[in-house]
Parts: sequence; structure tokens; C-alpha cells
Amino acid sequence: MKYGVLQACTGLMTVAGFGSLLSERSARTTFPDLQNFRPGRLKGYRRVFAHTADIFFVRGIARPETREISSLSCEPCQGSELIVSLFEVPYNADSVTAFIAREHEFRFLAVQPFDLSGQYATQRLAVLCAANTDEHYKQKRCPPDEWARRWGVHGIDRVWCNDVLPCRVYLRHCVLAAQGFCPEAYESFLDNTYLSDRTTTVREYLLKNPDILEELPPPELIGRYSG
Repeated sequence: MKYGVLQACTGLMTVAGFGSLLSERSARTTFPDLQNFRPGRLKGYRRVFAHTADIFFVRGIARPETREISSLSCEPCQGSELIVSLFEVPYNADSVTAFIAREHEFRFLAVQPFDLSGQYATQRLAVLCAANTDEHYKQKRCPPDEWARRWGVHGIDRVWCNDVLPCRVYLRHCVLAAQGFCPEAYESFLDNTYLSDRTTTVREYLLKNPDILEELPPPELIGRYSG
């Protein structure tokens, strides 16, 4: 994706948030200068817990022994629809570099967002962090030395895979973020977010594992992972 397609004459670009970025507080930890935080609608995509994130290992919240290590991405899915957050951030070389560094393992797509009524939400496209493959990721952004530094140090040989479960602390964080955002976002997160099998919804998974929502993050991470 060429980031130039996201820029408007205002010098801003629009971000579509679908996990932790459903929380304005969480979003501001990464984008302190964000503007106009609001709900939006994204057509033709679903959320999937189908890759791991090195930050879960760094922060000690990954559970590799149970494969509870996965984070969220979005992938195309005909007929599906998501409620997301939309917000604007400055468009410049530094902000683009920081965004890529934060979301290093993703593909970046330019997507058309809508407001909750189904009207165009903005005159510009929004950037979305989409599912990737290890092959594409290694070829485009993560050469062997960087792979070793980011992933090999944690014993990870695959980032994008179909045999992982959600990181418990992160899943709780996202559910609380959606719940605090708006009712539409909460229902969307429960019913249009899938495990890596692409069959089990988050609602179904939490019904079988309700203790996840009762499990607090480590004390030093409560502020960051509490919605």
C-alpha cells in the first residue's frame, strides 16, 4: 500500500482500529495527537486471532505452553461487517514510520470506512492492519537478522498460523475496549471476531472460558490492558 493515498489536504490520515484501538485511552498511548475518535463501519472484513505478537512475549503475557499467544488482524470476508474506531493522526514521515514500527507484522490496506448509518465516513481512505503471511512478511519487511531479533529470541518460528488461541490478557483488554466504546462495537466484537479456526466466535469462546474476563493483567500492565 502506498501511504500517499491516505493523505488529505489537511495533512491528516485516518486509522481504522479494531482491537485495542477501540479504546480511545489505549489509542492515545500510541497516537497522542489523534483527533475525532468515533465509531465507523467496515464492510467485507472480519477480525481473526491468527498470529502472535512479539510484545506479548516481551511483556510476559503470552502462554506458549497452551498456545494462548495470538493477537488480532482483519481479513477480507464477503458479507461480513465490522464496527471499528476511526480517528485522524498527522500524516508525515515520522508518523508513518512509527505506525509501521508498531504494527510491523501486518499488511497495510487502504479501505473505505462508513459511519454507523452506512454513509461515507470520510473523504479519504483509512489504513487497516490486515492479515499477512510469513512468506510475504519475511520478503517485504523482516529479513533474517530482524526475524531472529524479533521472533527467534522467543522461540517463534511462525508468526501467522492457524493453531493458536487468543492471548488471554489481550482478549480481555479488547472486549473491555469494545464494551466501553459503544453497544454496536461490543456486539460486533463478540460476533464478528473469530479464533484461528475461522469458525469459533469470541462470544462462543468466552462462554466456554468465562474466567478470561476475570483474569487481571500483571500489576504493572493493568493501566495498559484494561480496556
